[in-house]
Amino acid sequence: MRLLVLGGTVFLSHEVAAEAVRRGHDVTCAARGTSGEVPEGARLARLDRTDPDWSVLEGDFDAVVDVARTPSWVSAALDALGERAAYWLLVSSISVYADHATPHGSPETLPLLEPLWQEDVETTPETYGGHKVACEQLVRERAASSLVVRPGLLVGPGDPSGRFSYWPDRLAEGGDVLAPGAPERDVQVLDVRDLAAWLVDCAEQQRTGVLDATGWITTMGELLEAVAEGVGSDARLFWAHPGFLRRHQVEPWAGPRSLPLWLPEEMGGMLTHDVCATFEAGLRTRPVAETAADTLAWLRTPAGRGQVTGLARAEEQDLLDDWHLTTLGASAPHA
Repeated sequence: MRLLVLGGTVFLSHEVAAEAVRRGHDVTCAARGTSGEVPEGARLARLDRTDPDWSVLEGDFDAVVDVARTPSWVSAALDALGERAAYWLLVSSISVYADHATPHGSPETLPLLEPLWQEDVETTPETYGGHKVACEQLVRERAASSLVVRPGLLVGPGDPSGRFSYWPDRLAEGGDVLAPGAPERDVQVLDVRDLAAWLVDCAEQQRTGVLDATGWITTMGELLEAVAEGVGSDARLFWAHPGFLRRHQVEPWAGPRSLPLWLPEEMGGMLTHDVCATFEAGLRTRPVAETAADTLAWLRTPAGRGQVTGLARAEEQDLLDDWHLTTLGASAPHA
């Protein structure tokens, strides 16, 4: 297969290119080449999508994998390559959905945001999702054959968001650890390498349609237990009520002073998608413990250093002290 990856230097697109090379495919990565290296064995075609010179790409392609979130970029690529690409695989996002409260949603049951074509706007979850809806619309209307994949939370080595990475990093240190909400709260994650392998499967099979892509639903307690197993941790988890976290200005999801992977109740459906159809289509996932161990190993390399978001250790200790005082010892730790 002659595969074109629009990107190929960072996280998911890099893993897709690497997986395709491992399988013996002819892989070209179209990128500026400033964010990282393409995988060994792939060809770099230097292309800046803000001002693309499509002549750097020669010949036809059996498949194109595009991770763009900018509608004009996708439109220009389809204009330039549409007749030369037999198949287009757009990596979208579950952020395209207008409803993040309803659990067990799927492409057949959840409404989409309105497509957003205006690009000179501040990036927010809503504008990101709206732009992705517009990109999807372009691909589904104009590509000869296409698959739209809407991933959930991607994790693993190379993750630039630092969301999942907080937990292997923190649990590896051991001691008392502040955990968000309740251990029975549902959550879903997917190792980027598993998604990449499945995307290459889909390109090989020319699978079409629209599918969400994330792991099976588990609980936050089970996930953190698996992370602890993967990093060899004996940490003790103390589960703080969301009201306590809000009163202490702890942020959800990601970023400074956050407890990553914690979402407000009204966003609970975001990490509880029904992905039976995706697993029936061949998605396979590795144990979370393996992902955690590999993520920690990456965090200890020069490339991974500093790629963690969330509470600073001093902030966490202050919160643990307050939590213990507030509960007067009633919060029994979950080992």
